[in-house]
Formats: sequence, structure tokens, C-alpha cells
Amino acid sequence: MKIVHVQLKGRFVVYRCDAGEESYKPGDFVVVLTKTGEKIGTVISKPLERNPEHFPAPANKVLRLATDEDRKRQEEEEKRQSEALKICRQKVGQLNLPMKLVDADFAPGGEKVTFFFIAESRVNFRDLVKQLASELHMRIEMRQIGARNVAQTIGGIGCCGRPLCCTSFLSNFDPVSIRMAKDQGLSLDPAKISGLCGRLLCCLSYECRTYEELKKNLPAVNSRVMTVYGGAKVLKVNVIAQTVNVELEDGRQLSIASEDIQDPANHKDAAHD
Repeated sequence: MKIVHVQLKGRFVVYRCDAGEESYKPGDFVVVLTKTGEKIGTVISKPLERNPEHFPAPANKVLRLATDEDRKRQEEEEKRQSEALKICRQKVGQLNLPMKLVDADFAPGGEKVTFFFIAESRVNFRDLVKQLASELHMRIEMRQIGARNVAQTIGGIGCCGRPLCCTSFLSNFDPVSIRMAKDQGLSLDPAKISGLCGRLLCCLSYECRTYEELKKNLPAVNSRVMTVYGGAKVLKVNVIAQTVNVELEDGRQLSIASEDIQDPANHKDAAHD
């Protein structure tokens, strides 16, 4: 099974797609079959061979290289989306609804359009739907999305200087907690551990399991341990270096390797001073 990553035209969303037996190359314009119909996108990765027994098949599939007719149809759909968004924004303003439109997507056949929006609280958009259905002559669906989905749609550059993960390769948003930042010894300043979406950085979860495994060899801060130099109090731990800063009973402070601590796991729950 060959896998390629495709970025949809006019958007920053990246889909992981089944390429079949074709060898698409970066830069190719292709037609992708998604759950919302056929879309045109650009291949942004070389084909990757994956064993289907170990990797689940992608939900999206590359159908073919895009033709001039496909591109023309895509351009027409983009014009319809732009016009629909314009009309919807006007209606939202007229009704004074506390919501912000982000995107619009037409279902195959053009019988239904879905508007994506963000809002701080629940919005009563019944009148909006009625007015839109009357003017656009199609079924209307309003779908509220989260801040992470907005960042994925709009795109941007992260604090690392690279394109956002959600626009590059992430297809699903895994749960991220403040505990992950604490375990990695990171600053808890919201400005430093939050992404453009205002939520915790997705990358906090990337090394979480590694830190959990490495911390198993280290005692807790403020716990009492027995070292090769005698009894000591743990002042600080360096998870990556696997070292521990301790204060010995004679007042000396040392940085020692984790293997110089006798049974650190037995001191995890030691009484703190």
C-alpha cells in the first residue's frame, strides 16, 4: 500500500491518502475522494510504502491526476463557496449573531452546503438557516468547530518556525494536558506552551511517553534517597540527562547519575520535607 499526503487546493488541510499502485510525486495535482466528495489537491510527499497489516488504510484515496475539466469544476466550486460565505456573513450581521464564519463546503451534487463557524457559546441560528435556505435554494447545515480546527483551516507558522503540525501531517487531534508540560520540565507560561489556536501545543504529546519511561528511573523532587555518597535530599532532576541534583547530609550539593542512587523507585513516595 502506497501512502501520500495531499494538501487541498485553497486550504491548509492535509489528507493522508491511499495512492493505490500509482507513483505520484510532490507537486502533482490530483483528485482525492474524501467523505465530502471529490476534491483537488497537491501532493506534498513522496509515496511511502506501508504494510496494511500494521497500518490502517487511510480514509481518503487519490483517484487520478487532475484534468483541466477537474480544475475548472474546482474553480467554479470555489466561486460558489466565496459567494455563499459572503451571503452568510451578511445574514449573520443582520441577525447580530455571536458567531464567526470560517469556511463553507458544498456536498457532491450541490444540494447542500455546510457552514463552519466558531462561537464562545451556543448559538440559535434557526432564523439564519431559514433565510439562507430561501436565498441559496439548498439544504443548509451549520457546524460549530473548535479553535484547533480553525488553525488547521487557516494555517500559519508555529513558534518552532515551521508550518503548523495540523496543516502538515496531523489528521487527528490527540488530547493534550498541562501535565505533559510539567513532566517535561517546561515553563507553564501560557504564551510559551500555547499554539496559534490558543490551545496547548499539540507537540507536547510527542515526547510524553518517552519522558514517562525516563522518569521511572528517577526519584521525586524533595524525596529522601540513599546514594553512593550517603543519604541525601533530591533538589532537582534532569530527565533527559538522567542526572539528579542532591544535597547530602553534610550540606554538600552534587549532581549525580541516576545509577548512583540505590533503588530510586522505592523513594518515589517518600515523605517530603
